[in-house]
Amino acid sequence: MVLNFAHMGSLTEAPENTIPSIQKALEHKTKAIELDVQLTKDKQLVVVHDRTLERYNPNFTKNIREYTMEEIYQVDVGSAFSEAFKGTSFVTLEEILELLPEDIILNIEIKHAKVHQGIEAMLIDRLQNHNLEDQTIISAFDHNSLRKVQRIAPNIRVGLLYLHHLPQLWDHVKQSSLEVYSVHPSQDWTDQQIIEECHKLGCKVFPFTVNDLERYDQLRSYGVDGVFTDNPHIFSISSQNKL
Repeated sequence: MVLNFAHMGSLTEAPENTIPSIQKALEHKTKAIELDVQLTKDKQLVVVHDRTLERYNPNFTKNIREYTMEEIYQVDVGSAFSEAFKGTSFVTLEEILELLPEDIILNIEIKHAKVHQGIEAMLIDRLQNHNLEDQTIISAFDHNSLRKVQRIAPNIRVGLLYLHHLPQLWDHVKQSSLEVYSVHPSQDWTDQQIIEECHKLGCKVFPFTVNDLERYDQLRSYGVDGVFTDNPHIFSISSQNKL
């Protein structure tokens, strides 16, 4: 069984983490989508990856938390991708959730949690309002943020993100004091031993970001449970539709 996540929607076909990107991913019949969330100045959950807007529009260089949601709506982030998406803006998590089919699987990554106080409770509230607790993994590089998630809602699955290679990663997972559903290591150093040792702990393994089909096939041969990917040919392949 394999579950592949469309990373920030279909970001090769539309601006990442936007409504068009999500719509494109759904057109490919993806069963799972990965999104990133942060808090705006007026405490709205906005779906955006970077700490600032500068990569999407060089005229806007402040941190996300320094803009209100109304200000973010005014920022054109689509033109940097293509003139076809001119005027596209980032939107709230609520607006994205309203678009999604009832059976979608989500991975929502909390970005830069230390500067977004209270984001965990707000995210959980949104998921509960949409009855998505059983269909969502909340992930973060900041594992303290995930501890807050589990204190608030022990039933919600959490995924540990790891960018840099750690010798015997599985020992770190064991010592995390978390009920870990899944481990999300960089695909650059994910190998068969990591997958097997994490499976012994009862954890699924979803490496990021796997775009090469040959590498994908290799990871599948190692027993990986799925991947995060920008490649529609990969995220349209899933043999399960539930966590």
